[in-house]
Amino acid sequence: MTTRRILSGMMLAALVMAAGMAHAAPRAGGQSESNTTTVAAATAKLEKKQFQQVKVTVDNGVATLTGTVALAIDKSDAEKRVAHAKGVAAVRNLITVSGPQVADSELEKKLGEKLAYDRVGYGNTFNAITLKVENGQVTLGGHARTYMDRDSAVAVVSTYPGVKDVVDEVEVDPVSIMDDQLRLAVARAVYGDAQLSRYGIDPAKPIRISVQNGNVELYGTVDTKGDKEVAYLRAMGVPGTFSVKSYLQVAGSGGETN
Repeated sequence: MTTRRILSGMMLAALVMAAGMAHAAPRAGGQSESNTTTVAAATAKLEKKQFQQVKVTVDNGVATLTGTVALAIDKSDAEKRVAHAKGVAAVRNLITVSGPQVADSELEKKLGEKLAYDRVGYGNTFNAITLKVENGQVTLGGHARTYMDRDSAVAVVSTYPGVKDVVDEVEVDPVSIMDDQLRLAVARAVYGDAQLSRYGIDPAKPIRISVQNGNVELYGTVDTKGDKEVAYLRAMGVPGTFSVKSYLQVAGSGGETN
């Protein structure tokens, strides 16, 4: 009797273990039931024409995206969409941008022109965004006055044909009423100078002014070394300025930092 009870208990434990293993076993194709459900949720996020060639696989909550899209913005958008899918803990974005092949030098020139006019009428004088292009990958750096200015620059680059990827390293200046007042004061001092007023005529070629906690930085290209020195002196003379650094370039020569 005791032996039969022991054997029955062992058989019951074995059946329970077998049932648990059957529940955890991967489905055909290597996807567990949990992964398959997450794949379905992630795929549903990509039900748009621009994502037709994108595929999703999931392993322990990590979604891997492969395939092709036409624009860099589609690549980043796919990642953002899938990141919000139920069951996705992280995303590996291996999507390839299949747009036209454009030389780095041409991309840098064209994007530079577009960024120069970006946010005209919205205080673009206070943005100093830089760009570097290598093998179709664009790295944005420098300073933006607001997050909206930064996002606008990223959108301009991401939607340009030939850009394969975008790295956003733009620093957004701190939110500060004092800094805002200082920006305006420095702009008045610089553009109010008779020698420098012409740099305010073309909105794409201003002397750009960035301010972080009372520290002023000047960017852009001026015609002469004298213009560079005057801009620096005018900014230095504004009350409330803690420091001034000039990254102004003189046309046709390398720039020096003051």
